[in-house]
Amino acid sequence: MFEFTQEQLAIQELVRDIAQGPIKANAERIDKTGAFPKENIDLLTEAGITQLTIPEEFGGTGMDDEIAKAIAVAEIARTCASTAEIIDVHYLGTDILMRRGTEEQKAKYLPEAAAGKLAGFALTEPGAGTDASGQKTRAVKDGSDYIINGAKCFISNLGPEEGNHFICVAVTEPGIGAKGTTAFLVDRSMPGLSCGKVEDKMGIRGASVSELILEDVRVPETAIIGGIGNGVRTALEGLDGGRIGIASQACGVAYGALDEAIKYSGERIQFGKPINANQGIQWYLAEMKAQADMAWLLTLRAAALRQAGKPCTVEAALAKWKAAEAAGTCVDLALQIHGGYGYMKDYPIERMYRDARILRIYEGTSEAQKMVISRALLKK
Repeated sequence: MFEFTQEQLAIQELVRDIAQGPIKANAERIDKTGAFPKENIDLLTEAGITQLTIPEEFGGTGMDDEIAKAIAVAEIARTCASTAEIIDVHYLGTDILMRRGTEEQKAKYLPEAAAGKLAGFALTEPGAGTDASGQKTRAVKDGSDYIINGAKCFISNLGPEEGNHFICVAVTEPGIGAKGTTAFLVDRSMPGLSCGKVEDKMGIRGASVSELILEDVRVPETAIIGGIGNGVRTALEGLDGGRIGIASQACGVAYGALDEAIKYSGERIQFGKPINANQGIQWYLAEMKAQADMAWLLTLRAAALRQAGKPCTVEAALAKWKAAEAAGTCVDLALQIHGGYGYMKDYPIERMYRDARILRIYEGTSEAQKMVISRALLKK
């Protein structure tokens, strides 16, 4: 049984108030327009959420708490999965920087991240998705610099209005796979770095996903993060935290769907009584509660292990896989409870149904999570 600390409960209450208030009020408009939710990010920055785990010396709260981070993402996702995705990717970028960055890198970028300038993560390429070792982006040594050329796809926090710095993986020694890759910190303002096609997505429409184009981007050796030859390794280490973040987002979506199902089933009258008086509807609600709680417990276990500095790759994969499945189940049952109205855009569940579908794909597909888990089992 997880019992939150007083500090964690305070974070939950703070974020919940923001999420259930202005963020929820903005959600429908953000979905319709696909606009970057700047007002939401500004509110979360003012509340200390973008800088939640950044050390105080760099303008953060110094909380250093993986569980608090999971709580924050889940509460935001309960009403707006787009905003939760933006915050989660920001946490992923800053987490890698805090764990693997040099003091010079931290001093430059962490204060900006704490001030709400969003971090990003650039690993995926058209030919390198689940197979992260298949990178084509090249970084060629030129004196004391590297020149990077290539293209990344499906990159979050890179839209026209967001994205300050990115951790970008490139090949520095061709022909040897993952061991020939290196991670670099690239700045949005660097000549040659640009945002390509912004994808028109089915869900989480306020969280932009774009191409990252790198054309003769010159970076100094001091931009290397995690060491030469450790690019994929650095990325995968960060993805443990990223998967816990997506699991948290999925749990928030699941609980949000349950909220909407409880509300609607109490208001909808058929045959002279609310539909939640029917056992069939009650059992749907019970199933949703069980799915959401099981996923949340898996997520909290993974977060607690990472907080303790213990291996959590399998636990993060389990949490991400099962939380994504739970979110899918919950939005589907909630839409069924809404009946025909759930299929219409008049109710939030239609948006939530679309938002939930990506959870089984990004940050590693459900199939990739099963690969991680089964490989670990077969090594024993």
